[in-house]
Amino acid sequence: METDGKNLRRGWTTGACATAATKAACAALLTGDFPYPVEIELPSGKRVGFSLATQQKGDGFARAGVIKDAGDDPDVTHGALLESTVRPGKPGTGITFKAGIGVGTVTRPGLPLAVGEPAINPVPRKMIEAAIREVAGENADFEVEISVEDGEKIAEKTLNGRLGILGGISILGTTGIVIPFSCSAWIHSIWRGIDVARAEGLPHLLGATGNASEKAGQALHGLPETALIDMGDFIGGMLKYLRTHPVERITVAGGVAKMTKLAEGMLDVHSKRGLADLDALAKLAVEAGGDESLANFIRQANTVAHAFTMAGEAGIHLGNIVAQNAWKTAAAALNKSEISLEILVFDRDGTLKGRAGFTPSNQSSAVP
Repeated sequence: METDGKNLRRGWTTGACATAATKAACAALLTGDFPYPVEIELPSGKRVGFSLATQQKGDGFARAGVIKDAGDDPDVTHGALLESTVRPGKPGTGITFKAGIGVGTVTRPGLPLAVGEPAINPVPRKMIEAAIREVAGENADFEVEISVEDGEKIAEKTLNGRLGILGGISILGTTGIVIPFSCSAWIHSIWRGIDVARAEGLPHLLGATGNASEKAGQALHGLPETALIDMGDFIGGMLKYLRTHPVERITVAGGVAKMTKLAEGMLDVHSKRGLADLDALAKLAVEAGGDESLANFIRQANTVAHAFTMAGEAGIHLGNIVAQNAWKTAAAALNKSEISLEILVFDRDGTLKGRAGFTPSNQSSAVP
């Protein structure tokens, strides 16, 4: 994979690292020796090797650790030490999991794990179980405790608290491989946030492109934290999931530049998808009552925020017409009578600049 001509190195998920640490600890518990390197099988069937950062044997347990290498991805868990402590389980109990220091515990429904379970996701669990059976056979009975050094502190940089995962990070991964700058992990976190909110029966969710618009939208509606979906630039990823996992009301909130992109038909509003079209914004300014002189000024603006300022000085408020056009784009992704959609446009200070009120998302002819 390349970005800006640079070859980007892939890395390993926390699930893959935990699997390697567990297999090494289990092997040491059974044989007395830690394998080096320790080889595991990824969900794709590919086999890869890991080196151990820590290893320890004691009375009735063995522990091994692997340093998480996320490759060239800016992953918050890059460099973290993941350790697995393996102990014999009671006969017939199979493989059980425990959250050690730095691994979270599920406290809210809606996630793929039951409340009270350690936040070790289903695919990593399957990987760990398969790795243990490679060294211990099919009828293996072990307790596996996963720990992450400084995991509770790392978790503060994630959405775990909002999802009700407390005490540390989650052990994640569906392929075992981290692809640099992949949007997959973020989109999956959006989906899990929606799942948790629906499980709590919340009728109104707010997806925001950034912190300022999230805080302003939350204050406007008085929403609880679990109703807030950190969708970032992935407006389409959130809306398409909501189409099949609906709630009664959805608010999409964002800054003037992101919402202008949405108004232009972009459901992914990341800067890599291009800048907002100032020519299109100039046309909207004319539709809002501006003259051609203002339109020319907007075409030459430095930024969308600058264009909004110039329009405001001319007595033309772009926010509402941007919100109305953004509503059309978002509504087309939903198109369900039971979902009412609202668009909020904020400036960097969290001041409301435009609004398209709640309207059933299948009523594109009745733009608010």
